[in-house]
Amino acid sequence: MPYKAEYIWIDGNQPTAKMRSKTKVIADGETPGIWGFDGSSTQQATGDNSDVVLNPVLVLPDPLRGGDHKLVMTETLLTDLTPHPSNTRAACAAASEKYASFDMWYGIEQEYTFFDGIKPLGWPDNGFPAPQGGYYCGVGADEVFGREVVEDHMDACIEAGIHISGINAEVMPGQWEFQIGPVGSPRAADELWLARWLLYRIAEDHGISATLDPKPIKGDWNGAGAHTNFSTKQMRESYQPCIDAAEALGTNVAEHIANYGDRIEERLTGEHETQRHDQYSYGESDRGASVRIPWQVVKDQKGYIEDRRPNANCDPYVVTRLIIETVCGAASK
Repeated sequence: MPYKAEYIWIDGNQPTAKMRSKTKVIADGETPGIWGFDGSSTQQATGDNSDVVLNPVLVLPDPLRGGDHKLVMTETLLTDLTPHPSNTRAACAAASEKYASFDMWYGIEQEYTFFDGIKPLGWPDNGFPAPQGGYYCGVGADEVFGREVVEDHMDACIEAGIHISGINAEVMPGQWEFQIGPVGSPRAADELWLARWLLYRIAEDHGISATLDPKPIKGDWNGAGAHTNFSTKQMRESYQPCIDAAEALGTNVAEHIANYGDRIEERLTGEHETQRHDQYSYGESDRGASVRIPWQVVKDQKGYIEDRRPNANCDPYVVTRLIIETVCGAASK
């Protein structure tokens, strides 16, 4: 019996790419192959030369349709089968291959905010909810909003085979987080994009939307990030490489900040558990630093570090590539 394959890709929208998908019916026994789409409708081509190629990079079970149906994460190619200019995965894969001996792992904490129309889910129609304080990891219908969507999303990720490692309610009401990893690259970014697609798709069924806006509400409310935990084989064996990695990230601050998500200056203000976007620091157990070294890592004298700067709306292919090039590049000198 034929099955449905949902081809998912990242468009050319700027400054923040959007996700697109469409369905192909495939004969029983056949695997998803290359396909195409109209790039003139996704900011990826002009109308007189509109074809863009979809190349599958990760095929997983479709937890929404069930049965033998598939989710197909793809990268975009030109018709000569070279990477499309909007394809950020190709450079990430190349960096991952170049520094493969470091065996880098990632754990990405994806924060997001549910919206009901023009306001965050659970917020009053006029005015604001009670100040932040009881919402983080909270319980109760007066403090937590959207849990049914979050649970459905977590179940779907598990069923699909995505390395989801947890969820929690965040500091601002209507805001949540899920974590992907630990897993290597570029698969960590592949899975994060698929998990984002599933989040949008499941929220759609509930009549609400999920946004990765880094500062969804102005004022004294937390923004939304994608804190990126990472380690190399060397970091998982001893402590000094963790320090070396944190110091290496301090040598290439401008490039990272410029590529860690649009409107990053609105979120990295030095308040709400952030360091300023134009400053760099690292510290043990310090959530106000650019890079945090968890207490357990200090105790164990080995492990990983957390880059707290990436925005919720970041491109994880770009973030993981930059970390690879900066940290592994410094360690290779």
